[in-house]
Amino acid sequence: MRALVAVAAGEPTDVLRLESRPVPTPDAGQALIRVKATPVHASDLHVLRGRYGFSPEFPAVGGNMECVGRIADLGPQTEGLKVGERVVTAAIPAVPGPPVAGTWQEYLVADTHRLLSVPNQLSDSTACQLAINPLTALLLVTRELDVEPGEWLLQTAAGSTVGRLVIQLSGHLGIRTINVVRRRAAVEEIKALGGDEVICTEDEDLVQRAAEIAGPAGVRKAIDCVAGPVGAQVSQALAPGGKLVVYGALSTHRQTDPAALTIPLQARSVIYETKTVRGFWLNRWFGSASPQDALHALAQVRGSSPMGC
Repeated sequence: MRALVAVAAGEPTDVLRLESRPVPTPDAGQALIRVKATPVHASDLHVLRGRYGFSPEFPAVGGNMECVGRIADLGPQTEGLKVGERVVTAAIPAVPGPPVAGTWQEYLVADTHRLLSVPNQLSDSTACQLAINPLTALLLVTRELDVEPGEWLLQTAAGSTVGRLVIQLSGHLGIRTINVVRRRAAVEEIKALGGDEVICTEDEDLVQRAAEIAGPAGVRKAIDCVAGPVGAQVSQALAPGGKLVVYGALSTHRQTDPAALTIPLQARSVIYETKTVRGFWLNRWFGSASPQDALHALAQVRGSSPMGC
């Protein structure tokens, strides 16, 4: 089979090579997947550049997120799936956990609890994006923050893939969203998608506008994937006792110095208003979730996905 292999950490255009490799063999509890389509996530590129939260042992097949394909073979005594079945593979490595096969190859072996059956009417290009971003949105809203119907949820980067999914999921669950964008041109698009309120940092003060929108009760729950000064403003905008979950750092995505990836929180706001700021990383969630819980969460994504499943 063909595989796109990184020979070392570096710029993808410099380190990727197309190689011929033997087709792997599944063990018990595993399936061999004939890959049909796989996306290229920004995180995939950060892994290759050595800027992500884990680093593979090089040489390594690229692609550490997800793909769609059909089951070509099953390992011994593997039940619940059948050869020919169309599945999405959540190929994101658990941290801590064993290495996981990269998706940028024609065949890969995956544990069955990382596989989700998908209908044929869903296109390959849509199905191959069904696992990671929708799962992130679902976990942030329903588990990490447990946002209740009628509550306000403040989020940054509302125009990102996860941001758009959060808007649609929140609408489905009866949650009201305050959505932060950088450009005025994006405001109407977010409202058309179902965002209840939009704050544009190009010409609006995030803290002031959030207070005006939420009223005396304020906003108690927020998610942020920008970090930097914007993430700090989100923390400041929260009501006393509020919770902020940070799952990305888009404002510093080109930064190579880990010490520069910061959120300049206001100590008085955090201490005297007893706010909570914590991180979320899907790799660590997979590292702590049981196989049954992981499969259940993926099934929830399929059942509630705005992508058409």
